[in-house]
Amino acid sequence: MTKVTFPQAVDTLSVGLLNVMLWATTQAGADYAELCQKLDLTPAQLTDPDARVPIATIQQLWAEAVRVTQDPHLSLHLGEKVGLGDIGILGYVMSHCPTLGAALNQLVRYQDVACSGVKLTVRREVELCWLDMAITSAAIIYPEYVINSEFSTYLTAFRALTGQPLAPRELHLAYPEPADTQEHERVFAPARLVFGTAQSSISFDVALLDLPIINANPVLFPLFEQHAAALLSRLRQPSLPDQVKHEIVDLLKGAEPTLATVADRLTMGVRTLQLKLKETGHTYQQLLDSVRHELACRHLRDAQFSTTDIAFLLGYSEPSAFVRSFKKWTGQTPGAFRK
Repeated sequence: MTKVTFPQAVDTLSVGLLNVMLWATTQAGADYAELCQKLDLTPAQLTDPDARVPIATIQQLWAEAVRVTQDPHLSLHLGEKVGLGDIGILGYVMSHCPTLGAALNQLVRYQDVACSGVKLTVRREVELCWLDMAITSAAIIYPEYVINSEFSTYLTAFRALTGQPLAPRELHLAYPEPADTQEHERVFAPARLVFGTAQSSISFDVALLDLPIINANPVLFPLFEQHAAALLSRLRQPSLPDQVKHEIVDLLKGAEPTLATVADRLTMGVRTLQLKLKETGHTYQQLLDSVRHELACRHLRDAQFSTTDIAFLLGYSEPSAFVRSFKKWTGQTPGAFRK
């Protein structure tokens, strides 16, 4: 059996972006309370503007959202519905930059505050400016949805910031060309679309970087930027839930890690750990399920692992117990997920 590499941290995104998806899904008839229950979320988590949710959670929501809305192009349409406020503090930082170029630099700098599962870089050429995006999170199991929604969101944001109908020149998408590209052509018009590239990128005329941001307030910028910097710093320091997940991953090799074992490794009592996790809105079981869910999706994408192998790696005593858990998390069996 091939050596398994376990993740060392849990990638997260702003709760504001999750709320946009929940809103779009409930508008199409989904039951809000039922969705929250499926995603193991509480109303308190969804109303805190600085709250974070695992990327695995929104990936779980994608399949359900597409099914309920019956919109195969939901990932393209979602970006058209996202306002700057939905991006959270990052949107406010960009809103008070002097120019589009400065806003683009802040987007790259604070991207992790919105979503820590992708990495952005800027390339400047003589005539074009490229915004490159690389997916960095193993929790992202629907890269096409992420790429579409990210780029359509950026385009909507740039147009809102400048008050101009900015026209992208070229769009590179790192996934195979779909049978129907009409909606891609409409959303990103008049850009030339190229599918199946090594990385995903969008380009604009470099002169557009000098466009002023409408309604920018230089007095407010440092206030919002300071808050964004504090959030970014906090993200890069492992929280208690992240520390617990790290220990679970380290122990999850053929047996289910117990709360007592994890507490001992963190040099605290069981009751103390439970109380501290409760203060963050988590339970030990939720964190264990989250780690297992992410690892299960990763292993199922590797054809060399059987369901029995994966059940063992995730600490289940019987493959049937793993199958039941996976169906609870995703609504489908491991076999259906692989197809």
